Amino acid sequence: MARRIAVALATTIGVGLLTISTADARPELIGVHNQYSPGTIVVKTSERRLYLILDEGHAMRYPVGVGKAGKQWAGETQIDGKYRNPAWAPPADVRHDKPALPNVIAGGSPRNPMGVAAMTLAGGEYAIHGTNVPGSVGGFVSYGCIRMLNPDISDLYQRVPVGTPVVVTR
Repeated sequence: MARRIAVALATTIGVGLLTISTADARPELIGVHNQYSPGTIVVKTSERRLYLILDEGHAMRYPVGVGKAGKQWAGETQIDGKYRNPAWAPPADVRHDKPALPNVIAGGSPRNPMGVAAMTLAGGEYAIHGTNVPGSVGGFVSYGCIRMLNPDISDLYQRVPVGTPVVVTR
């Protein structure tokens, strides 16, 4: 079996990681030592990873796509809405760069960049959402949203309620 145990030290959230690395295992349950309360979502932009803190010693870790150069942000917010197969209306900055986009792309459409689910973040036009372009996960690709594989957003969606705190770090 090609599974191996790796030990790494992550900076910024002070995570001591014990991971089982497999190509088919997503999300990963990892060991952590951190300063965040259980139930908090922590997005590490530099790592292109999202962590759902489960307790003092464990988190779920997911690969994500994050904001491209000039579109990244950091701060604290919370989930203010949860939607399955959401329709998408391009925000003003996306429309500026891509004026040919339609005003709305229906939920469930393969052209919809939100994928199978989205959780909107308070205080802005950002969301944690799925994608219909799985190759974009792991890159600096969005206008500030946190992009996840559809199976991963489905997993996270069922784990967290509206009101979940979200911390985004660079």
